[in-house]
This record gives sequence, structure tokens and C-alpha cells, in this order.
Amino acid sequence: MKTVDKQIKQLPDAPGVYFFKRGRKILYIGKATSLRDRVRTYFGADLVKTRGEWVAKMASEATRVDYLATDSVLEALILESAAIKKHEPPYNTREKDDRSYLYVVITDEDWPRVLVVREKSLRGEANFRRFTHLLMGSDADKNLPLRFAFGPFPHGAELREAMKIIRKIFPFRDSCSPLSGKPCFQFQLGLCPGVCVGAISRAEYRRTIRRLILFFRGRKSEVIKNLEREMGEAARRQEFERAGKIKRQIFALRHIQDVALIKSSARVTLDIHIKGYPRYRSSERLEAYDIAHLGGQNAVGVMVVAVNGELRPEHYRRFRLRGSGDRRDDLAGLREILSRRFNHPEWPLPEAILVDGGATQRAVAERVLAERGLKIPVIAVTKDEHHRAKASGLRLRLNDAAHRLAIGYHRRRRDRVPTE
Repeated sequence: MKTVDKQIKQLPDAPGVYFFKRGRKILYIGKATSLRDRVRTYFGADLVKTRGEWVAKMASEATRVDYLATDSVLEALILESAAIKKHEPPYNTREKDDRSYLYVVITDEDWPRVLVVREKSLRGEANFRRFTHLLMGSDADKNLPLRFAFGPFPHGAELREAMKIIRKIFPFRDSCSPLSGKPCFQFQLGLCPGVCVGAISRAEYRRTIRRLILFFRGRKSEVIKNLEREMGEAARRQEFERAGKIKRQIFALRHIQDVALIKSSARVTLDIHIKGYPRYRSSERLEAYDIAHLGGQNAVGVMVVAVNGELRPEHYRRFRLRGSGDRRDDLAGLREILSRRFNHPEWPLPEAILVDGGATQRAVAERVLAERGLKIPVIAVTKDEHHRAKASGLRLRLNDAAHRLAIGYHRRRRDRVPTE
């Protein structure tokens, strides 16, 4: 036990996968947001009460704890699954009982689908054994048809959250009909690459699928190297739009925002507190949005950001509204800029967002967030009869900054002054 206690103190405060061992034998594998904090919980006085006798027995048998740190919780989730599949630790097997774990499956089709399915569904497949053995496959299987299953994943809810993050980086097909000519709902959200409307070639889509396979094998660095090579080639061919898209993918992979996978603790602040919402630390990111136009002409939207209670102009973003409908429709404009903002997985997620308006504007923002599976509080900043914001402190500063930026950007567009 003294050896284990010493090892716990040496564990990093970082995400990763931990291995409880007795000698060289792996007893149990788990993942953690913080390796140090998570492993420490196995040696508390109330372990039997909180985790059960089976886990307590495992902890008492362990003579050492090894670990592998990862760049993100998402990668820890994937590594945990692969390690459990490879080593089949006895305490993970027992923990499973009669539950049916989830797998990520890539289908064997001209336009492969990426699906999350339960193990019991896979066992009905004649080829289940064929593609599960490819989980940690070698380079030799690259010429096989694209049909793979990755898993099992013990944490179903977290896997689904992880797939939302991955899909924003590498949009894929799940249910739409290839080349049907009808854009699917996921394509409109930027989560399908356009298999349905022919917006992507078969060769390019298969490259995306191969990147997904490498990512689920824990080879993120190889994916990044491949993308960097493709970005350089695109730049040399002066395909700057494609090069920019690849650059954003690389950035997103290096800065995976997996906030949705982390169970955060209670938050406290003295600056922002709205009835019905939790309190927020001033160190957290807040975003405010506003729209400006003149009779629908030169319609623009903006995003203003505060971090550590201070406005951060380097994080501001401006949007030229593209909507095909009436550009005087501020609700449609708000929906557009929020949709475009949350199509950028490389931008950090905010702890709350402020919208200029009332309950209607808040409802529009909440729908955009719900469509993406995001649970971010929305604060509507209303105005009095003199068109002054009913807010104070940081909320007022954010709202005023968004209004000034929107008006200024609109005037620049109206006067045709070149923008950044």
C-alpha cells in the first residue's frame, strides 16, 4: 500500500488512462479527467459505500498503478476502450455484468456510415468477428474493405458526447442517402460533408474515414502529420480555401474542447448571477452577440468575448449575414451567427452566452444549442423604454461592447471600407 500511495502522489493532474496491477497482471483499467484525483478516490475510507465491495477488493489487491497521460478526456475515453479490449482485465469484465456496451462502427459501403451501436446488435452480424479483430490492427489491413468496429466503450453517455466533438472535426455520414440531391439535416448543421448532395468526392470522403480510423486507434499525431502534408500541397496548388479548412482541422485536433465530457464542480462568482442560472467564476469565458443593419442592408453580426472578467478583443468575431430570407429578420440573423459560431470546434466553448433581446431571442439561441447537444445557459439582455440595457457589471460591458462592434462593423460594410 505504501508503494501505491507514493505512486498516487506522482500522478499528474491531467487526463489519461490508469492501470491497477498486481505485479505485471492488469486488474482494472479506467479513464480520468485528472489521473491524480481519480486514482486517489480508490483509497478513501468510504470506498465500499461509494463504489461497492468488488471495486474495494480490486484496490486492496493492487500493488502498483501505472498510467498513460493523454492530451484530452476524449482521447482518454478512446484509449481506455482499446486497452480494455486488448488486455481484458478481470475486474472490468466483472463490472460489465449483463450490460451491452457500445461500439463505434464504420460500415462496408461505397459511402461508409459511422454509427454508434450496442454490442448485442453487432453479435447478430455474421462478420462481427471479422472486424472486431481489426480493432488495433496493423498496417497490413489497410487494403481490406472499410468496415471496422471500435469498442467496447463502458461509458455510453460520454461516448455520444465524444462523437459530437469528433464529428465537428471530421464530418461524416450516418443516415442520409448518398447523392440523393436532398440536403440532410446534419449537412445543414455542418456535421455531414455533403454526401447527400455531392458536395464531396468519394476519394475525399474516404480520406476522412481513414483519418477517423487512425484517430480511434490512438494515432492522432499521424493524422495531424497527414493533414499538414495535405495543407502544404493545397497551398502550393493555390487552393487556399481547402488549405484553410485543413488548418482549422489541425487546430481543432491539437486543441480538442471536451468540456462536455468533464463533470464540473459548483461554480462561484460575484459578478454574474441571474435567477435560475448557476453562478460563474470570473475566470470563465462569456460571449455576447448582437446584430446590426439598415433596412436589411449590409446586415452583420458580432461575437464579443470576456475571460477573467475582462474583454478580450483578440477573441472577437464578425459575421457577414448570408441568410437568403429577409435580412431584417433579426431572429434569423441571430440563428445564423450562432450556428456558424458553433461550427468552429477549435474555438473554446463559453460558460454562458448573452443575446440582445428578450425571451424570443433566448429561445432561438437555446434551440441552436440544443441541436448540437450543448447545455450552455443563455442570458437575454432586455432594454428599457430608452433602449438602455437592463444589466450591470460585466453583463452591461459585454452587451455594450457587442452593440458598439456591430454598429461599427455595419458602418464599415455600408461605407465599403475593406475589412480584415
